Amino acid sequence: MARRNILTKEQPGLYKHCRPVTDFNARLHQLLDDMADTLSTENGVGLAAPQVGVLRRACIVLETNVPEGEEEYLIELVNPEIVESSGEQYGAEGCLSVPGEYGLVRRPMFVKVRAQDRNGEFFEVEGEGLTARCFCHEIDHLDGIVFTSKCERMLTEEELEKGVVEE
Repeated sequence: MARRNILTKEQPGLYKHCRPVTDFNARLHQLLDDMADTLSTENGVGLAAPQVGVLRRACIVLETNVPEGEEEYLIELVNPEIVESSGEQYGAEGCLSVPGEYGLVRRPMFVKVRAQDRNGEFFEVEGEGLTARCFCHEIDHLDGIVFTSKCERMLTEEELEKGVVEE
């Protein structure tokens, strides 16, 4: 595995629509492995292929909603689509491509995603809370959408220092 460079908000590749993955091969596996290594190094909870300069519909999300004593784990989503959502959450959101900046974003509280795994097998996965937020955030990246375009407002330095994350 290798750490990849993360594109930042000034780079146009971040705003491009990604093409579907059609080859479920060693190259895709390497991309997903490298993304996992990059995410771990950066202490993030999600990463999409366009953030590392690859315009393919692939992303990873760290499942943090695990029972006490169990390990968090990565969910790999290839060609994901949201098939169901409900509820609402409103809170601070950030992005590895927009370091140090956070904004208030509305997202569903629950999301069901249909995707393929690294071998091309279809599956469905559900997420609540932070996981649902991450699914939406990373799938947005695959459509060239960065969270700053969905923010109701960005948080100020003072709010960040005080820990204001919701309204």
